[in-house]
Amino acid sequence: MTAGMSQVRKQFGSYGFRRGPLCAVAVIGASMLGTIGAAPEAVAADVQSKQWYLDAMSADEIWKSTTGEGIKIVVIDSGVNASTPSLKGQVLKGLDATETDGKTDDFDGHGTTIAELIAGTGAGGGLKGLAPGAKIIPMRVADEEFEKKHKSEPLDNSNAIRAAADGDAQIINLSVGGEFVDPYEKEAVEYAQSKGKLIFAAVGNTGDKANKALYPAKYPEAVGVAASDSDGQVAKYSVHGDVVDIAAPGSDIPYWCDETFTKYCDGDGGTSAATALASASAALIWSANPDWTANQVLRVMFESAGRGDDWKPGTVSNYLGHGLVRPNVAINRGVGKPGDPDLSPLTNERTAAGGSADAGAPSEESAKDDDAASKPGSGGAKDADGKDTDAVAAGSAKDSGDDSQLGLILGGVAVVAVLAGGAFAVVRKRRTA
Repeated sequence: MTAGMSQVRKQFGSYGFRRGPLCAVAVIGASMLGTIGAAPEAVAADVQSKQWYLDAMSADEIWKSTTGEGIKIVVIDSGVNASTPSLKGQVLKGLDATETDGKTDDFDGHGTTIAELIAGTGAGGGLKGLAPGAKIIPMRVADEEFEKKHKSEPLDNSNAIRAAADGDAQIINLSVGGEFVDPYEKEAVEYAQSKGKLIFAAVGNTGDKANKALYPAKYPEAVGVAASDSDGQVAKYSVHGDVVDIAAPGSDIPYWCDETFTKYCDGDGGTSAATALASASAALIWSANPDWTANQVLRVMFESAGRGDDWKPGTVSNYLGHGLVRPNVAINRGVGKPGDPDLSPLTNERTAAGGSADAGAPSEESAKDDDAASKPGSGGAKDADGKDTDAVAAGSAKDSGDDSQLGLILGGVAVVAVLAGGAFAVVRKRRTA
């Protein structure tokens, strides 16, 4: 390991969920793992009633067409507790990339929340996933606290990504990140893309502070995911800059408080949760179109994303990327053209053929430089005349003050997004990789 590599670490806490007041929802405890059905109805109503985004995204309508069946998502995180009521039967055999005890048990609660947000069944009052027909493959990596207690593999993140690339999962979820470049991780992400995988990564939660974007979201081959809140506004904490490719709901989403799995907490799921919902959205679209490649799924996600009428086609916002994910619009309204199967909508470069959902049926074996706006990507945004542009106004700054709002639609329900408190959808010139 080269000098300085020890600082390339994953963050789950302050960079993951933004903790708020406790929601005293005791779903399971050490002695309750076998009594899933005994969870009170009030528990289900309390936690699931807080999943506001399911209605906003028209989840019930989507599930009439697909629930994500046939799709596997690798969750590279703190591990996954496959015994929560919502995840029983949803988790396949995974990998302990920390190489500590060979288990994929969750040491933090973060990874289990991510898994439930993606593919939870909602049983026993747990979180209901956006793609409950999909399956989860957990790959455990360490954070700084875990490393203090255990002697773990320093290249766990890159090893996990490579293992995911060599497996039959179609999607890789990385609701984790670090502020420093890891050359091994970078190569692993490039390798995963070459194997036809779709990689979603959280951009970070310091948008209202240092605005430090995280790796691997900053790598050109990863889809950087930003967060919106329940009002449809860009979350203040969500990192902005070239790193952002797309956005999804992230605020006011319940999560497991800790590794005891005795209760959920209220607070912000942050870009971690947003990344999970982006991965789940991709799973739904891919399941409905199993012959598509990762490039085609992502292109349709971009083209069907929620944007205002004044947001010019082909332009990209520093705050929402291509817009807010709208899987229902893609699946049930046919918005978005899949296009060239081998051309990446991220880098405009050709990638290896293959990677369709049909490539491997799921088994049933259970168990960017350090400034925030420096992610190379697909060629610069252009106006209607084909000229490069730095910014496209959603409304004139002279006509609109800081309270101006850009109307967006999440799955058919109108919501509003405030871009950096102003009226502009700032468009970056994305450099080719």
